[in-house]
Amino acid sequence: MNRRWWALVAVSLATFMTYLDNNVVNVALPTIQRDLGLTISGLEWIVSGYMLVFAGLLMAGGRLADVFGRRRVFLTGLAVFTLASAAAGLSGNGATLILSRGLQGVGAALLTPTALALIPRIFPDPRERGTAVGIWSAIGGLALAVGPLTGGFISENWHWGWIYLINVPIGVVTFALAAWAIRGSGPTVRHRLDVPGLLASSLGLFALTYALIEGESRGWTSALILGSFAVAAAAAAAFVLIEVRAEEPMIDLSLFRDRVFSGGMLSMGLWAFGVFGIYFFTALWLQNVLGFTPTQAGAAFVPMALLTAALATIAPRIAGRLGTGPTVAFGLGLMAAGVVALSLVGEGGTYMQIFPWLMVYGVGAGLLVPLTNAILGALPEGRGGVASAVLNVSREVFGLLGVTVLGAILSARQSSSAADGAGPLTAFLDGYQLALVVAAAIIAVGVPVSLISLRSRRAALPTSADAPKIPEPVA
Repeated sequence: MNRRWWALVAVSLATFMTYLDNNVVNVALPTIQRDLGLTISGLEWIVSGYMLVFAGLLMAGGRLADVFGRRRVFLTGLAVFTLASAAAGLSGNGATLILSRGLQGVGAALLTPTALALIPRIFPDPRERGTAVGIWSAIGGLALAVGPLTGGFISENWHWGWIYLINVPIGVVTFALAAWAIRGSGPTVRHRLDVPGLLASSLGLFALTYALIEGESRGWTSALILGSFAVAAAAAAAFVLIEVRAEEPMIDLSLFRDRVFSGGMLSMGLWAFGVFGIYFFTALWLQNVLGFTPTQAGAAFVPMALLTAALATIAPRIAGRLGTGPTVAFGLGLMAAGVVALSLVGEGGTYMQIFPWLMVYGVGAGLLVPLTNAILGALPEGRGGVASAVLNVSREVFGLLGVTVLGAILSARQSSSAADGAGPLTAFLDGYQLALVVAAAIIAVGVPVSLISLRSRRAALPTSADAPKIPEPVA
């Protein structure tokens, strides 16, 4: 196999590990709590500590990749993530585990934007690049479904530490493969780190992520949460001012005037809003209504994830025939339709009643791969790391918004139904069904957005004149 494809294997494995750690821990939390004697607050920080550091440092990771070289930052992030995984798996107390999870977030923040930015350089040929992005996206999507299944199986059959320790051999193999397959770089295009912009972006993302994670438990109107939102807004304003005046800005804000880039980012965010919320709340439905175990609930999503992965590899060719805009719009439309159908399954529902609609949702998700390829094609020279980080920030923040907003809707409707005399199960279903309808409506907004913003680009088979500019640095 050509060295380029081995490089893709390394990039995809690294992405799989970081995506897996977004959700692998959730179903293992009760076991961890019993073993380490943690409070509910401690459990929350095992999950949110990783997400907070990961989302807060994504922009910094992308910038470091542009300045110091993508290969170098990729390997550094992979080493940090692997070592932190070993520390997390061997943790004997809550403080060590939370600290190790934070270090995993640092490694993931270096890995994730760099992995995506490497693909255009590894695959300069547009046809090969479309296939590579499809494979990378499929593997990342598969991690969303495999995470709960893996976490549930390990927590029920092995020591919980193995949910982190399994990353160690994978990380070692991936590091060796990447060091061999990803070629070194020449001189980098960008030289200044833009420290003020880096600090402002990190502070803003930390504050926003913290507010979204902690808002439900601490109260959305509490001084701490309102203060966090205020800090996030102030840091965002400061970031814009810094970037406008900087000689070498961290982000060229003119990027957002490009309708393909800005519209593609919005479409990606709307997708993330729906997909994070659906996985989270449908897993609750499977356990609360059907009585599934955590492992069974995780396994329920695997057929959908496999279908998404299969579609992802051929979606660029579909987009090459139909155009990126119609393909992405059709995918989002299928996802919205699948979510609406899920909301119609009532109290007497079975898994086989929701299975077809999960598969419809999976087909739609698989057709969204050309969206990533279109955004990659809009990147300017030398900005691949930061631009890829912006895409991942959009996905993470909108995903958190999905869980937060849909969770608030579910809770409010559940409380209202319970106050009207509904039983616990009926009240939960009322809230769950309303949350799904709202999620479907928000996903559906992406249909006109993608048709308008992506109408002139084709994802898989562009002509040489339409091929995206490839940044000069190799790593």
